Amino acid sequence: MAANQYFMPTNWRIKGDIWEVYEICSNFKDYQRWWPDVYLNIQEAGTDEETGNEVYAILSKAKLPYKLRWKSYKTTEHAPHSLSLKASGDMVGHGTWRFEQEGEYVNVQFDWYVNAEKPILKYLSPIMKPMFQSNHYWAMDRGKESLERELERRRKVGVSIVN
Repeated sequence: MAANQYFMPTNWRIKGDIWEVYEICSNFKDYQRWWPDVYLNIQEAGTDEETGNEVYAILSKAKLPYKLRWKSYKTTEHAPHSLSLKASGDMVGHGTWRFEQEGEYVNVQFDWYVNAEKPILKYLSPIMKPMFQSNHYWAMDRGKESLERELERRRKVGVSIVN
């Protein structure tokens, strides 16, 4: 594996319904609202020619003092069990979300396979890779916390996903 290649798996256990969790995680455009510690700006940026899916231009950050500019779109979707996405820009690669209902909890798995292409990340990866990975996991921890808050907010205002 090249120094700038990353595989970063994340697992969450979230109290909720698979359809609710899937709906939130599959709506990329809304990440900026419910996951604000990481997603600074998300704009529609056209349509992917191959899939016909909306492409989003994303500005994100984590704990370290750099920002990432990248684009993403869904490549496959099997609601409410999985969805895959492609990334380009400062990060190039793909990710897959998987969702499984287990009693009153949803097991969420996100597998992120990316090459760091932002110059500072690409060239410092040989010596800074553990720090960059830690930064990603910090962002994902904020995601879990934010998702739990979003589910609670929806319950308070009576938002539900009917399937």
